[in-house]
Amino acid sequence: MNEKKRGLLLIGSIYAIAIALGVMLVVLLPLESLILRVAIADVVATAFVFAMSTLLKNSSIYDPYWSVAPMVMVLAFVRTFDLKTVLLLSAIFIWGIRLTLNWVYTFRSMERQDWRYDHFKNISGKAWPLVNFFGIHLMPTVVVFLAMLPAFLMLQSDANATGIIYLGLLMCLAATFIQTVSDMQMHRFKAEGGSGVLASGLWRYSRHPNYFGEILMWFGIYVMMLSVTAQFWAGIGALVNLAMFVFISIPLMENRQKGKHDAYADYCNVTSPLLFWPPKDDLVENRKEA
Repeated sequence: MNEKKRGLLLIGSIYAIAIALGVMLVVLLPLESLILRVAIADVVATAFVFAMSTLLKNSSIYDPYWSVAPMVMVLAFVRTFDLKTVLLLSAIFIWGIRLTLNWVYTFRSMERQDWRYDHFKNISGKAWPLVNFFGIHLMPTVVVFLAMLPAFLMLQSDANATGIIYLGLLMCLAATFIQTVSDMQMHRFKAEGGSGVLASGLWRYSRHPNYFGEILMWFGIYVMMLSVTAQFWAGIGALVNLAMFVFISIPLMENRQKGKHDAYADYCNVTSPLLFWPPKDDLVENRKEA
């Protein structure tokens, strides 16, 4: 068994235990609110994954949580397989399975950790355990839970869905398609030896098409919820997710790219940061640095 398979088997086992702990808490906690029980189970499962990532000295063990947790949590709210439930589950599982498979594809071994975690570890010093738990593990868990609130509220509603549900579904499917295409283009770029700036395909019209797809996904879930219940406040999760990408993920990624590739600053000057928009310079091409 090679390093990749051993790592995937280990991480899979960790997630199986985390899911089992979460399910046990949802069933046994003496609380009337299902949303509150799932929230507590989510935090406990996150704490377990954090403990394992600390023990194994690799915070990237948490990475698939982003796509796995929504598929697990939503099942706790399923009461019947009516139209709105089937459409919602389809949107979440198509997105979740695709994103998880992309993580499996990019995973190499337990010896590798996401560069962002190394960055935060280096700058946080002795505070790293706190940064690791609250910033790397718990914060994304909270963001994903908030983004999933519309799905939970939707499944708890007895109302029949209106036609708006199809707009939300279309947004979710478009988000998955955009993420799939942009990831495939980046994988191909790297496989062909691209070491500079990818500025073709979807990346010609947005500097972060994969992030745009992630943001669009959760607004799509929110729109699907609006087809059965007008709890507008539940859009807070999609907005928090948007803010996380705009104020944390994108600046962190772009600062790194500018430090690695001189051409990236030029790319930023002509290419939309997030929304798809024609580049200012029609001569923007797929640049490869020597």
